[in-house]
Amino acid sequence: MFYVQRDQHNALVRVESQTFAEATGTLPADHPDIQTWFAIASSLKQLQQSDSEMIRVLDDLIQVLTSKGVIRITDLPPAAQVKVIERTQARTALGGLSELINDDESGLI
Repeated sequence: MFYVQRDQHNALVRVESQTFAEATGTLPADHPDIQTWFAIASSLKQLQQSDSEMIRVLDDLIQVLTSKGVIRITDLPPAAQVKVIERTQARTALGGLSELINDDESGLI
C-alpha cells in the first residue's frame, strides 16, 4: 500500500510507503498509477546517472569541434562559454596529474 498525493487534476505528485501530512489517499502496489509512477521514476534515475557521462561526451565534442575550427568558443552563448572555459581549465590542471591517474597497473597508483 502506498500513500499518495494528487493535484487538482487528479495526477500523482507524490508517492510514499509511509504516511505523510499531504497524503490525499492510498493505492495498492499493483495499481496502474503506482506502476506508471515507478516506471517514470526509474527512467528519470537512469537519465540522472548517465548525466555525468554525457557531460564528458559533450565536453569532448566541443573540444574536438573547436580544435578543428568547426565552431569557435564565441559561437556559444556567454554562459556556456564560461562553463566550457572553466571545464577546460580544470581538465588542463588535472592533466598534470596524468602520471598518477592511470588505468594500467604500471602507474604510481
